[in-house]
Amino acid sequence: MPKPDDSSLKPDELRAVEERARLLLDRADAWDRFPIPIDDLLGAAKVTVAPHSMFDPAQILAYLKGKAETAAHNVKTALSKIRGIYDASDSLIHIDDSVVQSKQTFLKLHETGHHDLPWHKKMFRIFQDCDQTLAPDIADQFEREANNFARFALFKGDRYQQMAADLTFELKTPMELAKIFGASLYSSVREFARTNARACVVYVLEQPEFVQGVGFRAEVRRIEASPRFQAEFGNPQESAITPDHTIGTLVPIGRKMTRPTTLTLTDLNGDQHECVGEAFDTTYNILVLVYPIKALGGTTILLN
Repeated sequence: MPKPDDSSLKPDELRAVEERARLLLDRADAWDRFPIPIDDLLGAAKVTVAPHSMFDPAQILAYLKGKAETAAHNVKTALSKIRGIYDASDSLIHIDDSVVQSKQTFLKLHETGHHDLPWHKKMFRIFQDCDQTLAPDIADQFEREANNFARFALFKGDRYQQMAADLTFELKTPMELAKIFGASLYSSVREFARTNARACVVYVLEQPEFVQGVGFRAEVRRIEASPRFQAEFGNPQESAITPDHTIGTLVPIGRKMTRPTTLTLTDLNGDQHECVGEAFDTTYNILVLVYPIKALGGTTILLN
């Protein structure tokens, strides 16, 4: 099933988070530097990254010994799921350096968000010094706020959106922008869809598994649709993709990428639209981009 919402906020909440990220970009003089100068942002935020050895589970438990018994849960969820930890008492963040560098960059910005957002820092300090835990709804809110802080800083506000609008409307664009911004393909393709003025949708799929009598089944990790796509076609809610699904033929089985291929989508009014679909296998996930041909505004060579 698709993962739960990890980023939506009320407009006033989003503005407050983005303003803090904007100020940090200002302090680090990072707006026009690519990829993002992560060390300068951490310095401007006055937060330090702990040595990678500290992220070893045994080292984490040793580090937390003597602190509140539930400290690990106050900062994140179960230890086995942690990729980053923020320690408010020492202005220190721990990052799992076993993940790829681009993921580490986002994790550092996420944990910096916990540090730089005043209401986070104050709350974490309170709960790290007692035996209580953050209520699940507050913890979830804080995670979504930290994600948006990281996203705004990583993609320099609307700079990513502006650059994407000037490039060819295709899957290769968010792939190239990922390199420029120092982002993962996963976060770049999501940003491409969510900020695009044109109708498009991105499916992030888990690696396909063979299913007897079906062919394959790819669980849906995320679906990111542009505002215009949602207005015209609705917000897709699939939990898995199989060969008989509309985008099933796009899933690259035995190959790295599916080139632009035509398919048909039905909008909310029941009208059919000729669309284009592309896909790329990152080895971690399958990224699928779908968009109506009318969104291209030009001529495209398609495969049938």
